[in-house]
Formats: sequence, C-alpha cells, structure tokens
Amino acid sequence: MLLDGDEWQSYLRDFKHSAFRLEAHQIYTMPFEAETLASFLSGDPLPEGFNADWHDRIRDHRAKGRVMTRAKLVRLPLTDYSRYLFEWCIPGNVAAGEDYRIVDLTRRSLDLPEQDFWMFDESVVVHMNYRPDGTQINRTLIENPDIPKYLRWRDLALAESVSFAEWNSARS
Repeated sequence: MLLDGDEWQSYLRDFKHSAFRLEAHQIYTMPFEAETLASFLSGDPLPEGFNADWHDRIRDHRAKGRVMTRAKLVRLPLTDYSRYLFEWCIPGNVAAGEDYRIVDLTRRSLDLPEQDFWMFDESVVVHMNYRPDGTQINRTLIENPDIPKYLRWRDLALAESVSFAEWNSARS
C-alpha cells in the first residue's frame, strides 16, 4: 500500500515506542531540500531555525518517552549530499534527541539491505523507494513484513555503528 500525505505523516507522528530508520543511499534528491542544499554547496552559513519543525517533533517524541534512531550507511568519500547531511542536518537532529548512528562501509560489507526503511514499534515497516539518482519514488507500507528480518537488520546496523558524534570527531 502506497503512503502519502497525512496517512504517511501519521506513522511519523503516532508511533508509541520506537521509530528506526535505515538510510542506505548516499544521495537523496528531495525537492524540498534543493534550495538549502544549493546554499550549503555555495558556502552559505546554516540558516537560523533550520529544520526547526522536525527538531520540535523529535523533542516531542523524546518528552513522551519515544525513541527515534537512525542508522546511516556511509561510503567514503562522502557525496555532496552526505556532506550536507553531516554538516547541516544531522547535528540538529542529534541535539533534539535523535540517536543518529553511522555505519561506515567504506572498507567492509555487511549483510544489510540497499533498501531504505522505517520500522515503527518493531511491528510496522515502510519502505522508502528511490531512483538511482536519489529521487524518491514513493513510500510503501509492507503488509505482513518479516519482522525478525527487519529486527536483525536493525540490530546488525546498530551493533556495527558508532554515534554520529564519535564518527564525526574521528574524521576531524
């Protein structure tokens, strides 16, 4: 089942305990980010209030005892988009309370999918589908997902990851 609009937003808004995202791609071409990505690449400073609505959502979940975790698969050298994420996007998410983890696959491979997905409350799986250029195609609610497989992927990604702060400081 394809998800869009408020139906999609309800999953991000209404989970009860946990939301986990595996980010497998190195490039995302999101129309709503085009202007800020261009500003980043031009060397502009981070705009005041950047991603404030998303950060408010993360803080609200944390205040209610809900956990948001993300594992980003990375291969060096970083793409321009990944540099944008690492310098402008992720630090604010972490400051707001998201547990953002980095899985560096530059010199190794792991049994992880190339498929981006969200898993909510260890029971609901939504695939995030992209073209090779990073343009999002759609979001698909997976009916009767193989939850043990997604939990295994989540657990492997988390076990083989480091916190964003640790990974970022090791690069400096």
